Formats: sequence, C-alpha cells, structure tokens
Amino acid sequence: MAGSSDPAATRGYDSPLRREQARLTQRRIVDAAYRLLLERGYAATTMAGVATEAGVSAQTVYKAFGTKAALVKRVYDVTLIGDDEPVPLAEREDVRGAYEERDARQVLAWYADLGRTLLERLAPLLSVVLAGARTGEPELLELIDTVNGERLNGTLMTARRLAELGALRDGLSVEEARDLVWTLNSLEVWNLLVIQRGWTPQAYSAWVARAMADSVLAPAPGPGGEAP
Repeated sequence: MAGSSDPAATRGYDSPLRREQARLTQRRIVDAAYRLLLERGYAATTMAGVATEAGVSAQTVYKAFGTKAALVKRVYDVTLIGDDEPVPLAEREDVRGAYEERDARQVLAWYADLGRTLLERLAPLLSVVLAGARTGEPELLELIDTVNGERLNGTLMTARRLAELGALRDGLSVEEARDLVWTLNSLEVWNLLVIQRGWTPQAYSAWVARAMADSVLAPAPGPGGEAP
C-alpha cells in the first residue's frame, strides 16, 4: 500500500483543483479586506473581521497572509493590477507594447493615461493607507515606502525610454526626468486637482501629459528647424 510519500498521493494533494480553490479563497479574503478597509479604516479592520466578512476562519486568513500589513499589501497589488494573476504590471502585454512607441510625447501621454487608470482604482485605498500612516502605524509607513519605491522604478522605465529616444531636455539626467515624472503623476497631484478642485480624470491626465512633456522633453523645433 502507498504511504504518505507516495507520489500519486502528493499529486492528488497538490492538484490544480486544490490550487484553484486556494486562489479563490485568497481572492475572497482580499475582496473582503478591501471592503472593510474602505468602510472602517485600517485600525478598525482586523484579521478576524476580514475572516468573518470573507466567510472563512481567522486561521485561514493568517495562514494565507501572515500579517495584516501583508494582507493590505496584497489588497494593494490586486487593486493596482485589477486582477490576481501573478503577472507584474511592467510585464503586461499592453505596458510592454507602449514602450515600443517612438514618439516621446505619445510615451508620456500613455504614461499619464496609465497613471489616471491606476489612480482611479487605487485612490480610495491609498487614502485609507495614508490616513493610517498619519497616526503612526509603522507597518503602513513601510508600505508607503514600498509603494513609492515600486512606482519610482516604474517611472524609471519611462525616463530611460525617453533617453533612448534622445528626447530629454539638454542637461537633464535620466534620474532627474524620473523624479519630475514621478512627482507629476502622483496621488498627491491627483488629490489636489481631482478630489479638491473637481477636475475630471480625463482633464487630469491631459494636463499631466502636457506638464511632463514641458518638464522633461527637449523643445520641439521651430518652423525653421531650430529649437525655439
């Protein structure tokens, strides 16, 4: 008779069906956590509360995510991408394709549209995270640092593409271009223009695209072929 080390038994335990069930359970937990974070805020959202909302045991939540901070990071990642597929944003087909664009202004227009799309998804959650961080929650301060670092790396890809196209303003380094684009296409600017001033998301992304281009790109040649 086969014992516990029987390969067939192992394959049965680690079956595709079991893995899919685990993925669906994790997604229920993530969706429940998202709802509670927006309803209650970070401090009042507990792992036990998430378990109840998701219809699972608290042990299942802890086993899947370990800590509340790790769960919130997973909520952020799923909200950022829009699904729970294990494919990073930078490796998505539409993102990779956009970096093949040879018109620098179109690259920035695409990046502004991407920022608008992501901020429309993320702004409610990030507002909760920022509010919690202001109360001194150390794990949220760490999460904000992580999120900003990830966004900075993504922006660096855009700045490098502009440099490859020879489109950066004279004397502007890739790192300086990255920092300017990173600042303009940010939650803080979104909050100022969309949330506080009532701009439409489309007006926001159109302005950001122009502002980024004016900040980092070499001036377009004038009628005689010379830069103005």
